[in-house]
Amino acid sequence: MDPDVSVLLECAVWRGLAEAEVQVEVSESFNRQTDAALESHIEEVWAKRVTREPWLFNGSKFRLHSFTFDSSKLPPSQTGCQFTKHLPCVPPKQRQPTTDGGDRGEEERRCPEGEGAFNPTPQCTDGRRYQQGNGDCDHPALGCLARVDPGCGPVVRGSPRAEAGPRLTLRLGLTSYKDFLGTNWSERAGALRRRGETELNDPCGLLAQPLGVGGVLCTSDGEVVLIRRSQRVGEAGGLLDIPGGHPEPQAVCPCVSDGVSQDPISIAVVQRSPKAVVSEIFSSVCAEIRDEVNVPLGSLGEPVLMGVALNHTSAGRPSAEFYVSCSLTSEEVRELYWRGGAEANESTDIVFLSTKELLQLDSSRPLWSELCPSAKGAVLLYQLVRPDASIRPEQTSSDQQKHEEKE
Repeated sequence: MDPDVSVLLECAVWRGLAEAEVQVEVSESFNRQTDAALESHIEEVWAKRVTREPWLFNGSKFRLHSFTFDSSKLPPSQTGCQFTKHLPCVPPKQRQPTTDGGDRGEEERRCPEGEGAFNPTPQCTDGRRYQQGNGDCDHPALGCLARVDPGCGPVVRGSPRAEAGPRLTLRLGLTSYKDFLGTNWSERAGALRRRGETELNDPCGLLAQPLGVGGVLCTSDGEVVLIRRSQRVGEAGGLLDIPGGHPEPQAVCPCVSDGVSQDPISIAVVQRSPKAVVSEIFSSVCAEIRDEVNVPLGSLGEPVLMGVALNHTSAGRPSAEFYVSCSLTSEEVRELYWRGGAEANESTDIVFLSTKELLQLDSSRPLWSELCPSAKGAVLLYQLVRPDASIRPEQTSSDQQKHEEKE
């Protein structure tokens, strides 16, 4: 197992989840815990960073606290399984490039030896196992590993669901870029995890844990898009990544007209718009693909949530990874990329892997060492969930025929 990354939760039983199948619960109780000494440390870290990089600003982020699956909406064949914890894309709000680490690229640092590792067994950190059949894990999500029993066959996307409605609930609080730098990215991250485990029964209770997003973008001819990160970005310079960033709480706050603000976002305001929060999480990955790869939103399919991966080089920072289909060929995407998008400065090259190559990619392959942690997590989830495995052959042939007629 790669020490840089692990899978927190995966949605293989459904071949991934659409936006309508996910809901959020937003509460102040899902924010990180703190005290005066920790706040002083965060302020000190932030002051030093801003002195070196005065263009930074402290943007709000969603904090992933925990999650639950609704087992009553599992397919009938799945209810006894043990859980351990192409429609047009709706254009998101126009967002302006930010300097608050919105591309998941703050700086690369590895936790001290042994500090970032999670127990790979399906067990919460306090020893409580994910209960068979109830689909619910109320332990803070970042302290446990949620998996679907591999012996349970997944439901093919497009087949009748057991019931309509949300199947996954994400429990979210609010955090900020400043808090991330002073906790997850701090030299004290390991100590904060130990203290959280001891005092709060939650190793991530004192950490910011901002929720990122990433997209496995698959072209119409079956190629997956990777981009090589620029050496000028703070994190994972020179490594291969998938397009990604962060959903922005400001985007669902009507009081912030331009979607960009350093003022704290009221959690009460966010609580009034849970559907808008889900929409922002799903649409933000399309916005990142548009800005980083220069692919128009109209060519993107609706994102399918594969699951959440953890980046242990930043103390287990979570990222929701999506599968996004594209109606363009790899050559058309390549051409658009080289024309340059809104965030073209963040990468220096585009690389394509066939879906077959992606399924075979693991730590024994030389290419694996070129992937940054977020890309590794997305690859693992793609291999587990196989969100495109249910595409009918006749549908693929029809899409190819339409493209040939267009040419």
